[in-house]
Amino acid sequence: MKHLLIASAFAVAALLPLGAHAQTSDSRPNLAVAVADVPPTLEPAQELSNQGVRITYSMFDTLIRRDFLSSPKGDGSKLVPSLATSWTRIDDKTLEVKLRPNVKFHNGEVMTADDVVFTFSPERLSGKNAVMKQGPAYFGVLEKVEAIDPLTVRFTTKTADPILEQRLASWASWIINKKDWTANANGKFPKFPVGTGPFKLGEYKPDESVKLVAFDDYFGGKPTAQSVNFRVVPEQATRIAGLVSGEFDIATNIAPDQIAQINSYPDVEARSVVLANAHVLVYNTENPTIKDKRIRQAMNLAIDRNLLVQALWSGQAVVPKSHQFPEFGALYDEKRAGLVYNPEKAKQLLKEAGYKGEEIRYSTRANYYLNAMNAGQAIMEMWKAVGINGKLDIVESTDNIPSDKRMVRTWSNSIRYPDPAGGLWNLWGPYGGVQQNKDWVPVEFNKLGEELDRTSDTAKRRDVFQKMVDIWEEEAPGTILYQPLETYGVRKAVKWQPYNFYYMDLRPYNLQIEAKRS
Repeated sequence: MKHLLIASAFAVAALLPLGAHAQTSDSRPNLAVAVADVPPTLEPAQELSNQGVRITYSMFDTLIRRDFLSSPKGDGSKLVPSLATSWTRIDDKTLEVKLRPNVKFHNGEVMTADDVVFTFSPERLSGKNAVMKQGPAYFGVLEKVEAIDPLTVRFTTKTADPILEQRLASWASWIINKKDWTANANGKFPKFPVGTGPFKLGEYKPDESVKLVAFDDYFGGKPTAQSVNFRVVPEQATRIAGLVSGEFDIATNIAPDQIAQINSYPDVEARSVVLANAHVLVYNTENPTIKDKRIRQAMNLAIDRNLLVQALWSGQAVVPKSHQFPEFGALYDEKRAGLVYNPEKAKQLLKEAGYKGEEIRYSTRANYYLNAMNAGQAIMEMWKAVGINGKLDIVESTDNIPSDKRMVRTWSNSIRYPDPAGGLWNLWGPYGGVQQNKDWVPVEFNKLGEELDRTSDTAKRRDVFQKMVDIWEEEAPGTILYQPLETYGVRKAVKWQPYNFYYMDLRPYNLQIEAKRS
């Protein structure tokens, strides 16, 4: 991917219209982004999805920001101030945060410590009965959050937490306005809460589009676009055609085999990044057909992931070493064998389990995950080769399949922060979707996860985490397929850098538009 020059945070480039987008007296362009889908809500801690964070990332801010542009590997490991100007460890269980003064929410309210305290409150996010069901997976470690004064917040954890700063810089930690949220919650949560980001909600059309408009009081500088319109275009060919014609400035979810075509046009180009995200399969371990773990192990051993990467991703996706990633640093085991392809062992396990060819249904959505259907079709053939009778089902949603019919479903796992607590434990633990659906309820795995959360010693945490991976591989409640290559088609006039998350960062430091040349 070509290196992109990113202007400084508060520079504003000379702007002229892109494509045929309509203009007003505001000389900034209106960006049009073609996406496969839009989320049902823009509550940033409720809609922790690929489609959701793509939009909400520019509507809300965290206290601490992961700096993807200047991190050595582009992984966001470097932490910088955002809504907080500084943070200090008082002791191993206490972190004090100083807030940026005079930050405005989209409704004109000035952010105070009370908004931060409410964001992480037990009733909203951190308690066992929180409105955000996944909230405790991220912030169940919190003992209390206190407003010391209007611009000072103190976070106290139940035990020593070595990654609290990363938690505050990552998923589910976007700050919302307390007054607006409580006024519109209706006993649950508001679909469109108010944030502090560079763009605010302008118009929402379910299953059709989300329009954001510039918030010119943004503390990080005046946004460089007048508006951003995310339009639902399910078909990849239509997204590409719109990009080439000038209808769209950015097109998402582009397959690798289309990169050369996009790059053949003079005014557009492909920009790609391997995601800190894995496409995975989830197995309902309570379903009678696949209740025997040897059958699930055989299903995993029958998948040739390297072949999938070559055939579907032009060799550019990555097969990790099980559910662990280099971002985990000292807790990562580079010698682990991980995801093994062994069809003969698969046949042996099926025989030992007494598998008689019962149908195993594999459910996936058509457009949500790039290459999901192609991968599913290939896996059906791989399973067939070892004697597994797979049936591919294309469904509108994998969330609404009745428990007695739920067998195999597609999912993805974003590594929410560079630690196992933001990967395997966060996603497959008690507050993740797998255990919430009762697809897998592992006692020993959960005990180890709790130990991971309350242990600060690196060597001990590594030992605990690797034992958790052992259980996950042995029990086989699912499997990783690969870390996908995410490719965007972008008009060359748009100077914007994609990250290794689905975040679409449209802040001034990462979005500049060159003036047209005559």
